This record gives sequence, structure tokens and C-alpha cells, in this order.
Amino acid sequence: MQALVNGISLAYDDQGSGPPLILIHGFPLQRKMWHPQIQAVTGAGFRLVTPDLRGFGESDAPDGPYSMEIFADDIVALMDHLSIGQAVIGGMSMGGYVLMNLLERYPERVAGACFIVTRAPADDEAGKARRLHLAQEVMKFGPQLVADAFVEVLFAEQNLTERPKLVEEVYGWMSATDSRGLAGGLLAMRERTDYGAFLDRFRVPALAIGAEDDRAIPAEFSRAIAAGVPGCRFCIVPEAGHLANLEHPGAFNDCLLEFLTSLGSW
Repeated sequence: MQALVNGISLAYDDQGSGPPLILIHGFPLQRKMWHPQIQAVTGAGFRLVTPDLRGFGESDAPDGPYSMEIFADDIVALMDHLSIGQAVIGGMSMGGYVLMNLLERYPERVAGACFIVTRAPADDEAGKARRLHLAQEVMKFGPQLVADAFVEVLFAEQNLTERPKLVEEVYGWMSATDSRGLAGGLLAMRERTDYGAFLDRFRVPALAIGAEDDRAIPAEFSRAIAAGVPGCRFCIVPEAGHLANLEHPGAFNDCLLEFLTSLGSW
């Protein structure tokens, strides 16, 4: 499905009925990453909305600038389009940065927050330099540059060899992404707000999910979110890397559904 929001066409899937859950993908991914969650979430009586952020998947990839504020504004515009006043919102990695922006600027739209393999601190100066360099390079040489760089760190090491079809599928998503979207996402992450000292301001029911073998954002960052957000639950997915919901969907879905069912309706 497509929605015209903020001057662009935003792709999304909307499945099931009941209290709404919105899951926001990470970088450099797309909404297809959530396919192992569809049956579990909708079968448990929830509505699942999974958008492609601008620049990714089947959404438009306009010229920049991109920012977490713009990504968040697009999510709120999509909620308005779908007549969703409040939703539980889950954000994976870069999607978690979007979620934190939503919690800062649109807290009334968030019924609950699920921080999925993400972190609160911003990049240090070295990290910002790497983002800028990669953004410049991908505009010169194309999306395979990003796909090659990221595929090694997205999976737990053992899954790189044991799950070749999954690795190939994810690589295909990344290498098909528009270079403008990849560069825009990199620069948006580079300039994102540092929420490390402000987690106690997020006053919503919350869950932080980390992954045991995450080489991109180690589980200690999820533990820090759980310690910083008042009342936040914590769950760690075993035998999984940064793509925990794809690598070990059973354990991931158990964490997610236990949280959702604890909230009742919203």
C-alpha cells in the first residue's frame, strides 16, 4: 500500500485488527524485515503497520536532507492517514532513533515504546566522520558499497554461514536501496540527538530488546535503555545478532507479545 504523506509516497503494510503496533525498520533495511512477526502479532489480536521509511524499500527516495525529525513526521502523517491516534511503536536500530524522536516530539501518539537493538547515545566524532565518508562514497559507487559493508555486522557470526538464504535475502534488500536514501539515512544518523542523559523523560510503558551476539549494537546498549527509561522491561534474544527478529523470530516474538499483552488495549 502507498500513502501520500509530506509530499512523498510512503509504502506500508497494514494487517490484522485490534490495538495498533507500528514497527520501524533499521538501516539499510526495509519493511520486509518484519515478515516473521506478521502472523504472531496479528494472530494475537493486534493490528500491525510496517512502513518503509522515506528513501528505503518501496517508498520515494527524494533528494535530502533527511533527518530523524523528518522520519518521525512521516510516521505521524501515516498514523493520521490511517486514523491511528495512538500506537505502540517499535523501532529497530535506526528505527529506534526515530522512536526516540517521536517520544520527544509526539509523546501523545505513543502508547508504548519498544526499543529494538538500538542505543540512546549519539555518534562520537569518529563515528560521525565514518558516516559522512560512507554517505559520500555511496553516492559515487552505489548501494552495493553499503550492502557489502553492513552484511558482515548485521548477523551473528555463526548465522553468516549457517543461514545463507537469509543472508542473501537481506543483502538483496540493501543492494536494491536507492543511493539517495542510503546517503540520507547515514547523514540523518550522523546528526541525531543524543538521548543518553534524557531517557528518564520517556514516560511510557517500554521494552528494550537486545541480542546476545549483536556485533553492530551490543546488548549493553539495550540494558542501558532499560535502566534509564522508568519501568522499562528488558529482554535479550539468544543466538542472534543485530537482525534478532529474523535470526531467532520465536524468541523475539515471545518478548514482543509478552509486552503487548501486558498493556491491554490502547
